[in-house]
Amino acid sequence: MSVLVSAYEAYLKTEKRASANTVSSYMRDIHQYAAAMEEKGVDLTDAVTEDVAEYTASLTRQGKSPATVTRSVASIKSFYQYLMGQGAVDQNPAKGVTPAKVERKLPQVLTGKEVELFLEQPECTDLKGYRDRAMLELLYATGIRVSELIDLDVDDLNLPGSVLKCYSKGRERMIPLYPAAVRALSEYVHNIRPQLVDSVEETALFVNMSGERMSRQGFWKLIKYYQEKAGIQKDITPHTLRHSFAAHLLENGADLRSIQEMLGHADISSTQIYSKLLNQKIKDVYKKAHPRA
Repeated sequence: MSVLVSAYEAYLKTEKRASANTVSSYMRDIHQYAAAMEEKGVDLTDAVTEDVAEYTASLTRQGKSPATVTRSVASIKSFYQYLMGQGAVDQNPAKGVTPAKVERKLPQVLTGKEVELFLEQPECTDLKGYRDRAMLELLYATGIRVSELIDLDVDDLNLPGSVLKCYSKGRERMIPLYPAAVRALSEYVHNIRPQLVDSVEETALFVNMSGERMSRQGFWKLIKYYQEKAGIQKDITPHTLRHSFAAHLLENGADLRSIQEMLGHADISSTQIYSKLLNQKIKDVYKKAHPRA
C-alpha cells in the first residue's frame, strides 16, 4: 500500500503540478485514511463506499470541522481516481460519499483606510524597510498568493511596462501594477536588492536579510509584525490583502471575469464570493443609514 501512496504523491507533484501546500494536505489526509483502514484490517484496494463513509463519520465524531471532513473526502476521491487510472481498483469507493455541507464564510477584508495604514508601516530608512514596503505594495497591487509572491524571480517583473508576470499551476497571467507599487519596486530592485544578495546568480525577486529567497514563514512573521505596529484589530494574513484587492476592485466597478483572471481562479464560482461580500456590505449600509431600517 505504501507503494501506491508514494506513487500517488509523485503523480500530484509531477503530472498534476500541485502546489507544495496542496500535496502536503492531500497526503496528510491519505496517510490518516490509510492508517484507519489498516487498523480496521481493510486493504486500500478492497475498500468499499461503506468503509469510506464510516471513516468520514468518525472524523465528525472526533470533532473535525465540516471543512476538514469535506477536504478529506476530496483527497480520498482523488486518490482512488488515480488508482482507477492505474488499474489498481475498478471503482471509486468515495464517489457516493457526501460530506456535510460546508457553509462558506465570507472572507475578511480591510477597508481602504486600513490598507493605507498597513502599507505605510514599513519605514524606508533601511534595507529591510524598503524591501518590506515593496513586498506589501506588490501583494496589494496584484492580489497574488503568498506562495506566488515568494516564488517570483526578478525577470517576472516588467517595471517599464508596469506589469507582473505570475505563474501558477502551469498557467501564466499578467497583472498590472499601480504607480506607487512601481515606484516602491523600482527603488527596491535597483538600489536595495543588490545590497542584499550575495551572488549575482540569485534569481529570487525578494530575499531575506541573508540574501536568500524569502520563505513563507518569514513573510508570515513580517505580516504579523506590521499588523501589530499598525494597531489594526483584524487578524491580517497574506490572504487578507488578496481578498481586499479583489473586494476593492469589485467595489470600484471591475467585472468578475477580469478579477478572476488576475486572481488566477480556474472557476468563476471562486470569484463570486466577493459579490456576496459586496452585497453584505450594501445591506449593512442600508440598515445603518435607512431611517426605517
